[in-house]
Amino acid sequence: SQQSLRLHHENLLSTNRSSIFSGHHGQLSLTAVFLDEYRDRLFLGGKDILYSLLLGPASSESKEIYWPPLPGNREDCIQTGKEPQTECANFVRLLQPYNRTHLLACGTGAFQPMCAFISVGHRGEVRRCEDRQSNGRGKVPHDPSLPFASTFNGGELYAGLTADFLGRDSVIFRSMGGRSTMRTETDQKLLHDPKFIAAHLIPDNDDKDNDKVYFFFTEKASEPGDREGAIHTRVGRVCANDVGGQRVLVNKWSTFIKARLVCSVPGPHGIDTHFNQLEDVFLLRTKDERNPDVYAIFSTISNVFQGFAVCVYRMADIREAFNGPFAHKEGPDYQWGAFEGRVPYPRPGVCPSKITNQPGREFGSTKDFPDSVLQFARSHPLMWRPVYPALRQPVLVKTNIPYKLKQIVVDRVEAEDGQYDVMFIGTDVGTVLKVLALHSGNSLETEEVTLEELQVFKVRFTPSGVFFILSQALYVGSPAGVAQVKLHRCETYGKACAECCLARDPYCAWDGSLCARYTPNSKRRYRRQDIRHGNPVLQCVDQNLSEDIDMTEDKVVYGTENNSTFLECVPRSPQATVTWLVQRDDRKEEVRR
Repeated sequence: SQQSLRLHHENLLSTNRSSIFSGHHGQLSLTAVFLDEYRDRLFLGGKDILYSLLLGPASSESKEIYWPPLPGNREDCIQTGKEPQTECANFVRLLQPYNRTHLLACGTGAFQPMCAFISVGHRGEVRRCEDRQSNGRGKVPHDPSLPFASTFNGGELYAGLTADFLGRDSVIFRSMGGRSTMRTETDQKLLHDPKFIAAHLIPDNDDKDNDKVYFFFTEKASEPGDREGAIHTRVGRVCANDVGGQRVLVNKWSTFIKARLVCSVPGPHGIDTHFNQLEDVFLLRTKDERNPDVYAIFSTISNVFQGFAVCVYRMADIREAFNGPFAHKEGPDYQWGAFEGRVPYPRPGVCPSKITNQPGREFGSTKDFPDSVLQFARSHPLMWRPVYPALRQPVLVKTNIPYKLKQIVVDRVEAEDGQYDVMFIGTDVGTVLKVLALHSGNSLETEEVTLEELQVFKVRFTPSGVFFILSQALYVGSPAGVAQVKLHRCETYGKACAECCLARDPYCAWDGSLCARYTPNSKRRYRRQDIRHGNPVLQCVDQNLSEDIDMTEDKVVYGTENNSTFLECVPRSPQATVTWLVQRDDRKEEVRR
């Protein structure tokens, strides 16, 4: 069976594969992060504090700002019965670049959200602009534990969050910039108890007027045949140039529509096992900025079993669902179906742009849309067709495992025999799984290869919302700090061709003398790599390594009868197995666990 290579945090630190920044006061309570590639700096937000770090191994060169709640707010928060340590502080939840010299930072402010501009110097020095503090309501939640998602575009902040003290007013907000604030109308048809996971601006084409902001979230389902309290995952979108209606939906979204994201495993008798709860979303950007691949982790909420799946969606399929029929219900006692009546023009959900306009029917903004369009959009926010993943099934499924899959980032790697997407998945026990999903031949079946399991921190806990890749390093956040982990360490797989080949790690290849980083277009003659099959016999047969191909390595341990003997042997690669035999007189017997 597949065994991953388990690497503990001592091992990662001692081999220089990881370095950890824990803040200057021990517990960092990390709650936000922004990576500034322009300045080569990492900005971290925590409890009442903000750090600016120079990128690089074990960065000791850091600057910090103390940023507590406004005077009296901490005391007010405690008086309302909130927890002094975990709620009544300023937890920085948002860090976004505002311009070349300033960052926008927003925090919970002890249940009174606040924002400030942070001035960043040439060497990464940070200073809070006291005169430029503002109310953070509608930008971050009041409660530090509530989920939210945001993206910053053209000086405007788009955020999906609960915007009130009690955490009940779930909205998508657009604030800042020169235009008036936009929000979702309060209506459960639009958003029913949502939990926002991610927000991204993804262009449709070269016309900026067609840019849309996509939100990924879960909410209570309203569709047919669902039991009470069922949860569905959605992708919703709004036009970036939406300014609401003139008489209807004033300062409210007039282009909001949503579709269901399905992640399920087909079972016998046509019964699918659905993974409904969205845990995390990662956009794998490609050369075509209009068509990133959307990776998402889902979990099941079931009394029967606990399971997790990773599904991958294509933007073409998401757009197709939004261009399809609207979901419609005649009345409370009727079934849901596809809307078959006349859809008003311009079609609800499209943006006012050159593409929308027809001769004599030109729309400068959503304020010019007819009331019938806005009324339809308000009453038909849901699309009838769901979005299915590529190949109609997950690339990874894990059931009945002793941990939960929480976060994902993906790195597209060039290998000898093609491109591979390496998934780095964070668990709720603080480990990171490095996983490949391989398609075998023409079948739809995927083979999951867990290359490594990295225990990044000494203590086990859920990673916090910091998980991203930058030039050969993975950044993992936790309450204790942030770790920088190298994506690979090929020498771990040993010095033999067969061992390197069996590892099936797309980052690594045997180069004639050792297992080393594979770089496309290099002139090394001996490079051997077989990600798809991990077959050393084919790859290494000409290397005159007959003892290597046999792949058995003997180790003799002597013990005394009725005494205990420690049998230890760590396999060099996930594919290698260890068998212990005991010699009795003239025969050998396998030692069972």
